[in-house]
Amino acid sequence: MGLFNIFSKEKKERLEQGLEKTKSSIFSRISKAVIGKSKVDDELLDNLEEILVTSDVGVETTVRIIERIQKRVAADKYIGTDELNRILKEEIAFLLLENTVEDFSDFSVPADKKPYVIMVVGVNGVGKTTTIGKLAYQFKKAGKSVLIGAADTFRAAAVDQIRIWAERVDVPIIMQSMGSDPASVAFDTVAAGISRGADVVIVDTAGRLHNKINLMNELSKIRKVMGKVIPDAPHEVLLVLDASTGQNAFEQAKQFTAATEVNALALTKLDGTAKGGVVIGISDQFRIPVKYIGVGEGVEDLQVFNRFEFVDSLFS
Repeated sequence: MGLFNIFSKEKKERLEQGLEKTKSSIFSRISKAVIGKSKVDDELLDNLEEILVTSDVGVETTVRIIERIQKRVAADKYIGTDELNRILKEEIAFLLLENTVEDFSDFSVPADKKPYVIMVVGVNGVGKTTTIGKLAYQFKKAGKSVLIGAADTFRAAAVDQIRIWAERVDVPIIMQSMGSDPASVAFDTVAAGISRGADVVIVDTAGRLHNKINLMNELSKIRKVMGKVIPDAPHEVLLVLDASTGQNAFEQAKQFTAATEVNALALTKLDGTAKGGVVIGISDQFRIPVKYIGVGEGVEDLQVFNRFEFVDSLFS
């Protein structure tokens, strides 16, 4: 199609390995639905709709995909799983292409934003700390100087966890004692980023429950404090979501985007779930880019998300 196969071979292999559980689940179920069918009829479309919804693609996105397939097969008969897989791949890719959100090809930041400030948000357990560590590694690998800020001061383990990651990837970190004002840590980190000439500043925040309004207000305070150091900081508010939670990830995305000015998403733990379809739904329904995906445990297994490579890997 000309849309696919732009990743390096190594990245492509990691992506396909990370999506194996989702791919196997969807493929096996589509195969069973197609057996004995000579054409794509209403019964097959109903089965396909159920497969996509239960793969956490989401109801709204699934309905759009089914409608597109109906138009494709209205005048023709498609026989066999291979044809249906090809149609699915193409229609999902075209659906996502219609979104105005850009795709990213590498770990880069705008040249006119120095330091480029990223505030990372998300509930406990989604892989936020790990994502920060891997992100710092990837930026450093790309030749950027990175500084991490440990502004999750509510849990004793949180500062230790982010410090361990900073040491692992050999990136400096700004810390204060447990119970310190998170906004103070954020202020110091951004200020240090300027004085040290850092290219990228990544600020961790507490793993807040998305239904706790007072904690959401704390995020607003952190944003305002950063803005006192650099007027347009943070440049990126990255919401980390656990893909394995399926529809709960949708709900967290809705709540966080309503409460904070999220402008980038990271979906983690794709390698451990058959619910990878959630990436398609979130990419389609939110006009906020899915910027990063986690496809494994290693530091190399955080990838820049590309819609076409993702769909190609899922249905190839």
